[in-house]
Amino acid sequence: MNQTLVSQRLLALCFASGVLFNFPLIALWDQSVRWFGVPLFPLALFLLWGGLIAGLAWIVEQAPD
Repeated sequence: MNQTLVSQRLLALCFASGVLFNFPLIALWDQSVRWFGVPLFPLALFLLWGGLIAGLAWIVEQAPD
């Protein structure tokens, strides 16, 4: 994978994180629902954050040395 493609994927991940953690989409999770005793809002934030970190690790590990 060339350096330009890595940069484009990192930039796309940055924009995706900005969209996912912005008001209109994050408000979808702000409900009084519990999933296995855990409130939905912090659980969703944690899972989104973990997914973005996993995506970042995948992109960086695919990069050439």
